[in-house]
Formats: sequence, C-alpha cells, structure tokens
Amino acid sequence: MHLGPVPSRWLASDNAAGAHPLVLEALIGANAGHALAYGADPITSRTEEAFRALFDADVVTRFVYGGTGANVFALACMLQKADAIVCSNWAHIAVDEAGAPERFLGAKLITIPSRDGKIRPDDLLALEHLRGSQHHAPPGVLSITQATELGTLYTPLEVRALCDTAHAMGMSVHMDGARIANATAALGGSRSTLRSFTIDAGVDVLTFGGTKAGAIFGEAVVFLSPIFAERSLNIRKQTTQLHSKMRFISAQYEALLTNDLFIELGRKANAGAQILFELVCDIESLQLHEPPQVNSLFPIVTQPQRAALQEWSFFWDWDPARDQVRWMTAWDVSDSDIATFADGVRLAHAK
Repeated sequence: MHLGPVPSRWLASDNAAGAHPLVLEALIGANAGHALAYGADPITSRTEEAFRALFDADVVTRFVYGGTGANVFALACMLQKADAIVCSNWAHIAVDEAGAPERFLGAKLITIPSRDGKIRPDDLLALEHLRGSQHHAPPGVLSITQATELGTLYTPLEVRALCDTAHAMGMSVHMDGARIANATAALGGSRSTLRSFTIDAGVDVLTFGGTKAGAIFGEAVVFLSPIFAERSLNIRKQTTQLHSKMRFISAQYEALLTNDLFIELGRKANAGAQILFELVCDIESLQLHEPPQVNSLFPIVTQPQRAALQEWSFFWDWDPARDQVRWMTAWDVSDSDIATFADGVRLAHAK
C-alpha cells in the first residue's frame, strides 16, 4: 500500500520530539564553568524564584529526574502512614509506572473507573465508608491528571469542586501535570489560567512536566501548599530523585518559563491536533466525533490500514480490542507534517 511521502515528524508521542532550541541554549550556558552541586547554584535559585513568580505565591519547587520519579516523590511527601491514593483507572501512576507508587510508597491505589479519565466529587464521597475503619486503607491523597491520559481537561471549577470535597474529607490533592503546558494553552493560555486550575483551585502539590514541552529530561515538583515540602529535601534523596548537577534541569525550566515559552509550545502542539482532526474527521470509520481538547486524538483504525500506516509513519496502539490508536502531536509538528500524515490516512482508507 503506497501512502506517499513520509512525514518528517512522527505522531507517536510528544515524548518523541527533541528539545526546543532555547532549551539547548540554556543547557550550553549552564555548562560554562563550575557550580555547586545539589541545587546550590545560581540557576536553580533563579528558577525557583521564577516558579514563585509564575504562581504569584511563595511556592517551593524541587527538581527531579523524570515523570515517574516526580509523581512518586510528590506523593511520598503527602502520604501519611496507612493512607491510600485515589486516582482514575486511567491514571499514569496506576497504568504506566510499573507499580512504582505501590512498591516505593507501600501505599494502596484506589482506582476510580472513568470513561473520560476524570474523577468527580461523588466518586470521592462514595469512598467515605473507608474512613474510620481499621480494616481499610483510608483515602489520604487524591491524584488527578491535567490534561488526562485520554486528552480531556478539568475546568477550574471542576478542580475546585474536587479539592473542596477532598479537603473536607481530610485528603490532600496532587495533580500530575505531565502535559500542564497543553492544558494551560487549551484553557486560556496565560499564567492566570494556570493558577486558576492549580493553586487558586486548591491543588496542594503539582508535578509540573517539561519533557513533553520542549525539555530533554527532568521534571519539577511544585509544592503549592508549602507544608508538604517540609521534609522534601530528605524525601527527594530517599526516592533517588536528587540530581547532583541540578543546574542542567533547572536551566531548562528557566528557559521554558521565560516569556511563557512552555505555554506557547503547548499551544503549538494542540493546534497540530486540531488541524489533523479537521483534515480527517470526515472519514467515518475513524469515529472522530469531537475536536481534541489538547494534543491527542484516539481514532479507530482497523486492519490492514493500521499496520500499513504504522509501518509508514509510526504511532502507538491504544486499545487494540477496539482497534483504537493514539495520534499525538508535539510542540515541533509543522502544518506540512500534519497535511502529509492526513494524506496518508486518506489514502489508506480510500475505497
């Protein structure tokens, strides 16, 4: 099956993209000379201050190696002994982290079935019976994802309702923001947008992802409620997330936060998915009925079209039992990449 020229960039994942040039410049700058290790360097200090400015609050930011480690570290700072973590059944901590939270935290995950990756206040209230009994692990931390693994978004009001309910139940709230840039861009595209569904909505601790938005490695954990940061320096070391040459992580974030570059890159990735949707949504078999909220589409692609397309320009299966796949656009995708991919999809589905 001839599908024409191959797109220069895959639609497999935003993890497949390289680093933004300004991030590379920042890394080169950080490489000049010597600096004290473990965060005692001027770049890390400046970036911590940049996060305080971003949230307009005295937040505490800790830099770590990667996404799974960031989530484990954040949750370790929040959990009390015997607590359980409540999350969606689609949550990355439940599905794609190889049991790391359970192994390293010794905490039970209570997964909430969800058709769209989101949790509602009623889902939390239904767990009230687990509290106060010595036979159950009480819900202690709610972990939500923004944007979710299914490409859906919580509105600021939805996050506020969840936080209010969780706090009333004696729980704290963690947000996995692996794609925080995409969510911020989609919900309004400003710093006030970001604050509206995080610190202003009552989120206590945020995993602030940069790798999917132009960085090479390293994530940030932002303690919006500083009380959870009290033992964070020790816990970061215990969870093997303390990088000695920390300036190489913080320098990337300094670049991403400067002039809100991370929001602009999220906007570019989202726009690519929107363009792709518009180019192929008329192909009925794909079952793309709603425009994407962020940078991912989940079409139905049956065989032999799926195998031919994946060999031509790779993308991942999502739910093979339903013939569902995932197409995900990154910050560096071009209009020509999208058009070329759409042409290949159309050729594969031609009668």
